[in-house]
Amino acid sequence: MADVIQLLPDAIANQIAAGEVIQRPASLVKELMENAIDAGSTQVKLIVKEAGKSLVQVIDNGCGMSETDARLSFERHATSKIKKADDLFAIRTMGFRGEALASIAAIAKVELKTKRTQDELGTCIVIEGSEVKRQEACQFPTGTSIAIKNLFYNVPARRKFLKSNTVEMRHIIDEFQRIAIAHPDIFFTLHHNNTEQFHLPHSNLRQRLVGIWGSTANKKLVPISEETDILSLTGFIGKPEYAKKTRGEQLFFVNNRFIKSGYLHHAVVAAYEDLLPKDSYPLYAIFIEMDTDKVDINVHPTKQEIKFDDERLVYNYLKVTIRHALGRHSVIPSLDFDQEGNLNRLPNYANSQAAANGQQNSYNNQAPPSNYPRNDGLEASNIKNWRKLYEGMDLFEKEEETPQDSSMTTIESNWSTEKELDDKNKSFSTPQTKPYQIHSRYIVSPIKSGFILIDQQAAHERILYEQYLQILQNNQTVTQAQLFPKQITFNPSDALVLTEILPTINQLGFDIQVFGQDTFVVHGLPATLPTGTDEKEMVEQLIAQYKANLDLDLGLPEKIAQATAKQAAIKSGQSLTEEEMHQLIDQLFACTTPFKSPSGKNCFITYELDELERQFSS
Repeated sequence: MADVIQLLPDAIANQIAAGEVIQRPASLVKELMENAIDAGSTQVKLIVKEAGKSLVQVIDNGCGMSETDARLSFERHATSKIKKADDLFAIRTMGFRGEALASIAAIAKVELKTKRTQDELGTCIVIEGSEVKRQEACQFPTGTSIAIKNLFYNVPARRKFLKSNTVEMRHIIDEFQRIAIAHPDIFFTLHHNNTEQFHLPHSNLRQRLVGIWGSTANKKLVPISEETDILSLTGFIGKPEYAKKTRGEQLFFVNNRFIKSGYLHHAVVAAYEDLLPKDSYPLYAIFIEMDTDKVDINVHPTKQEIKFDDERLVYNYLKVTIRHALGRHSVIPSLDFDQEGNLNRLPNYANSQAAANGQQNSYNNQAPPSNYPRNDGLEASNIKNWRKLYEGMDLFEKEEETPQDSSMTTIESNWSTEKELDDKNKSFSTPQTKPYQIHSRYIVSPIKSGFILIDQQAAHERILYEQYLQILQNNQTVTQAQLFPKQITFNPSDALVLTEILPTINQLGFDIQVFGQDTFVVHGLPATLPTGTDEKEMVEQLIAQYKANLDLDLGLPEKIAQATAKQAAIKSGQSLTEEEMHQLIDQLFACTTPFKSPSGKNCFITYELDELERQFSS
C-alpha cells in the first residue's frame, strides 16, 4: 500500500491557520493596528471600505522595515517580538506569534509599503493568495502602510458567512475603540467609505473615553486608583445611575492588552452590591498592571483570554478598590468606623442598650457623647445612615408583641371580623369573568377549562411587534410632529449605527434627520408612542436594543420592529384598568403568534382545573 501521509503546501497551511487568526474584517483591524503600535507609532490611521470587505488599510509613522524584513514578515512564524521560548512568559508587545501577516496574505490581496528613517527609498510588496506578485523600491515616508483588499476572495465559503455591513462595521469599531482606549498617547483616526468617523488626538485616558463614549460620559466617570506590591489598578468606572441594560462599555486591560473575563466582571458587579438596577451593566475601563510572570496570555490565538497566577487575589483587590472609589466620591454612603478606634471611649453599654431596645426616638434626639471628637458634617451623615438601618423597626416590634398569657391565644383570621359568608344575593353562583392584575405585572383571566396568566409586558411587546412589522411592510406610518424639534447628539459609534438604520426607523413613524456629524434632529415621533416620551432616551434605547440583536438571524425590519416594541410596550408594575386589560387580551389573541414575545419569552401560561385539583390533592 502506498504512503498516504504528506506535507500540506504552505499556501493551504496558511489558509488553515487563517481560520483561527482571521475570522472577520475586525480581526484584520486588530492585528494590523497592534503591529503599528509595536512599531512605536505616534499616529495611526485606519481606512475601511464596505465594512472591511473590500478594504482595510492601516497607515502608521512607526519605525518601518528594511527590504529583507518586509519580505520575511509574510513568512509563517516570522516575528521580531520573541527570540527564545522564555520570551513567551515576558511579552509586552501586542503581537508575537508571527502568524498574522502570513495568514492574511493567504486569504486576501495585500499591498505593503514601508520605509525606515535611514533609508532613501522604501519597499513595496504585492501578494495575492500567498504568492508574491511584485516587489520593488518606492517613494514613501517613514512608517508603514498595509492595505488588505477583497478579504476571503479565494475562500468563498468563508466570505458568504460574513454578516451585513452594519454588523461587521460594529465589530471593527469595537476593536478600534479598545486599542484607542488602551493607548491614549497615540493619535488615531478612522475613516469609513471616505467619511471620518473618529478623530482622537493625543490625550489622557479621561479625554480619550469622552472622545469615544461621547461628551456626556464625563459626568458618568469615577476614577479608580490602587497601587500594591502585587498589581496596580487604574481607570474609570461609571456611576450606578448610568448603568445600561446592554453590554458594550465594559473593558478590562491587563498590561495594556484588552481581555474578556466574566470572573473579573463579577467582581465589579459585586462591588456595586445593591446600587445597580436589575439586569444592568455599569460602564468601566479598568487597567491592571502586573508582572508578566504572574499572567499567561498564551491561552487563545486571539489573546483575549488570559490566566492569572492568583485569580482570587486579583478579584478581591478589584472589588475592594471599586468599593473604595465609590465611597470616596460619595456614590455610596459610608460609615467612618475608624474615626476613633479606642473602645474605652465608646458610650457605656447601658446608654447604648436603650437604642437597641426600640427607643429609637430618644436615640435620634440624643446629643453625641461629650467625649467624642466632633465632626458635625460627618457625624450627621453617619447618624442618617444608622437611622436608615433601623427604619421601620418599631413597626416590626409592635407586630411581634404577644399577649401576656399565651395559653389563652386563639388563631384569628382577617375574616373573623367580617360578616358571615352567605349567598343570599346569589353572587357565588355568578361566573367571575373579569380579568385582574397581580402585582401590576401579570393579568389573570378565567377561561372555561381554568385560567390563563398573562405577562402584560411580553404580551404588549408581541402586539406592538406585529403592528410595527405590518407598518414597515405596508408603509402605513402615522407621525406626530413635534412642536419644537429637538437636537440630539450621540457618540460616534452610536451615531454610525443610527445612520445605518435611520431609513427603516423613519418608516415606523419617526421623523429623524441627520444634522452634521454625530448630531440628529427629531422632527416627529410615532403617534403610537405614549405622550411625554423622551426623544433622546427613546432613540438611545432603540440603538442599544438593536446592537444587542446584531448577531441574530433577523432582517433589518424585524430587528427595528423588535427593538421599538420592547421600548414602547407597557412595563411590569404599570397598573391597568379593566378595559385596558380586556383590550390587551383581545389584541394578543388576534396576533398571528400570540404565544411568544419577539424575544422568545412566554406571553401567557395556561392553568387547567385538573392540574389545580392535583395540586390541592397532593
